[in-house]
Amino acid sequence: MDRRSFLKTGAAASAMLAAPALVRAQGAGPIKVGVLHSLSGTMAISETTLKDVMLMLIEEQNRNGGLLGRELQPVVVDPASDWPLFAEKARELIEKDQVAAVFGCWTSVSRKSVLPVFKELNNLLFYPVQYEGEESERNVFYTGAAPNQQAIPAVDYLMSEDGGSVERWVLAGTDYVYPRTTNKILEAYLKSKGVAAEDIMINYTPFGHSDWQTIVSDIKAFGSAGKKTAVVSTINGDANVPFYKELANQGISAEDIPVVAFSVGEEELAGLDTSPLVGHLAAWNYFMSVDTPENADFIAKWHAFIGDESRVTNDPMEAHYIGFNMWVKAVEKAGTTDPDAVIDAIIGVSVPNLTGGCSTMMPNHHITKPVLVGEIQEDGQFDVVWETPGLVVGDAWSDYLPDSAKLIADWRAPMSCGNFNVELGRCGGGA
Repeated sequence: MDRRSFLKTGAAASAMLAAPALVRAQGAGPIKVGVLHSLSGTMAISETTLKDVMLMLIEEQNRNGGLLGRELQPVVVDPASDWPLFAEKARELIEKDQVAAVFGCWTSVSRKSVLPVFKELNNLLFYPVQYEGEESERNVFYTGAAPNQQAIPAVDYLMSEDGGSVERWVLAGTDYVYPRTTNKILEAYLKSKGVAAEDIMINYTPFGHSDWQTIVSDIKAFGSAGKKTAVVSTINGDANVPFYKELANQGISAEDIPVVAFSVGEEELAGLDTSPLVGHLAAWNYFMSVDTPENADFIAKWHAFIGDESRVTNDPMEAHYIGFNMWVKAVEKAGTTDPDAVIDAIIGVSVPNLTGGCSTMMPNHHITKPVLVGEIQEDGQFDVVWETPGLVVGDAWSDYLPDSAKLIADWRAPMSCGNFNVELGRCGGGA
């Protein structure tokens, strides 16, 4: 699309390149695909839809002939928002069900829980949610946003005249690794832009937190110092519902103290009265309201599959759409579902996204994505008010943390390293 530049790759191949002997060696049965998302507990509000979209994508691929001439079979498990249970369920999918790849997790604590399992058993995880960066694993493909594809651009927008020239910042998050690391990066970034320490307020709350009265009162007081104030929210899961309700209860409008959220999309807003929230913001790489033929086709297929035209789409769904199609293309290119072959084949694979371009898997196992900032509308949708002029390459290691700024990730031979220290010239990070 001419409204956005995008990267291209010539990497393409068809499943027909797989030798018949290889297909026979793999067996004539279905190729199993793991779906590892919470269907109960505090994260079910966000993750259930991701299970549903994976079932849709697998069903569509089967209608188109499957993969390597074989049917895809989803294997769905419920880790129930229980972080250690994610590791147990991941092991079950790989060892018992013998899945070829897994699409799943939402919180970073769940992803961290399963990492040792995927490394030990050498399987593939496609992770579809924005996260804190500071990681690049051989067995993981990060199809959600790194901080430089969401958090940093959102802050830049709010600092700009169009975004309100914000000077004071509330960094409010759920108490786990993603908000804490993202806010560590944002705090360093804000200070690099001349923001004083006293103009940054940081607050964390547990998963499922429901009593927001005191915290919102503190935010209101912090914003009354005569400087334009904004909240940068990394609050996750169903805690968002009472948080936004309390903002409305205390009369905090977007004109007074705008909130830009990194974990609130169309799915979360579906459970809220959005009228008091009009004008508050979210930063993502996709919104349902994006007007492209690809998105219109995706939404139509989603509504047909789910049987409910009121069901929304959101950013992590698009990340699964991209990641699943990248996996399919890499398997076709490799002629096998073998993880080692797919890991080698997937770098450089490019597939359409839903915002009018193509996303590419980079050597650091992150993808290229546009960044969009949207305003909440009364109907629960977002009006895009700002976007990057082109695609942004996901950065595994932040330039704003001293120890990370010297690290790069590149899983191509001969480097094959997720934390190569360019100062020391060696893999393994280090000071």
